[in-house]
Amino acid sequence: MNKRAITYWIATGLTAFIFLSGGIVDILRPAPALQGMTHLGYPAYFMVILGVWKVFGGAIILLPRTALLKEWAYAGMAFDLTGATFSHAAVGDPIAKIITPIILLGIVVASWALRPDSRKVRL
Repeated sequence: MNKRAITYWIATGLTAFIFLSGGIVDILRPAPALQGMTHLGYPAYFMVILGVWKVFGGAIILLPRTALLKEWAYAGMAFDLTGATFSHAAVGDPIAKIITPIILLGIVVASWALRPDSRKVRL
């Protein structure tokens, strides 16, 4: 396995872990996560919606032969993380809470950019 493939799988594994675990937390809505979401001004039910989509996205990027779904999953991850960035900024959260989703977005972008041809949409 070459360096590019190793880096792809590290980035993809981290991305899948972040979205699968984050999605499960959102679905379960533990008190600290629920407090964080309401602090941002979102209703509690929004966590379940986000959680389900995060779990789907985290799983889809790991599955073979789902190139078009992967594109949608990566786009959804970008929307989620940029939305989180702006939401934290809008409520005046500390810079660490604003930068964290941007760093995670960098990992997602690395996974997307380094994916092998077999995981890309062929037009």
